[in-house]
Amino acid sequence: MLLIIPAIDIAGGKCVQMVRGTEGYVYSDHPVEMAKLWRKENAKSLHVTDVDGAREGRLVNFETIELMVKTVDIPIELGGGFRSLDEVKKALDLGIYRVVLETMLIENPEEARRALETWGPSKIVAGISVLDGIVRMRGWTRSSGIPAVSLALNAKELGFKRILYTEIAADGTLAGPNIPAIRQIAEASRLRITVSGGVSGLDDLLRLQELEPLGLDSAIIGRALYENRFSCQNIWRLCEAGEFPYTARV
Repeated sequence: MLLIIPAIDIAGGKCVQMVRGTEGYVYSDHPVEMAKLWRKENAKSLHVTDVDGAREGRLVNFETIELMVKTVDIPIELGGGFRSLDEVKKALDLGIYRVVLETMLIENPEEARRALETWGPSKIVAGISVLDGIVRMRGWTRSSGIPAVSLALNAKELGFKRILYTEIAADGTLAGPNIPAIRQIAEASRLRITVSGGVSGLDDLLRLQELEPLGLDSAIIGRALYENRFSCQNIWRLCEAGEFPYTARV
């Protein structure tokens, strides 16, 4: 069974749901309380995005993220705002379990390689956020002009072992994941893959699970969890049966 990871997107200090890259819903004024709720619901890991940080190129909601790390006893993966080794170190020193590199991977691949060499592929993963097959960067505000599969292969050459693949057109829409695109990048790269964007319920998870032999082992879910589209407790119990200790393996 896939590992299910709740998403917490932070913008303006609030817990929001982005829809195709723009702010669509505000679920809570207190992201830390949401982290506590998901932990209470038996989540094994959290995916946090500093939306403001992704746009500004630095960690913006640092104090909120710091409090979250201190409050819950499960690993937190963090994306948004990592353009330098200093920002990566700042997050990992804080206690963040895993950092997602997106813009750095495109604009400064040698810096991304140094991050891998310094902290290892279990701590550093490649973020590939895609619109119409082309990777977006700088908080999804700019096109890189690079096809998703090409960037995945570049990441593999640099030494990455895992991709976080996000389908921007589906993000926050409950429209379902882009299975053909995920299959394509999985078959081409043969890396471990976490997917994000579009999951609306159990049927989508079962469709994604068919790609497990290709390396897909985890899914980040936001809106469908916040809107109670399936039983959190039951989903995570199923995940436990897959013997995931806390977060998806390297």
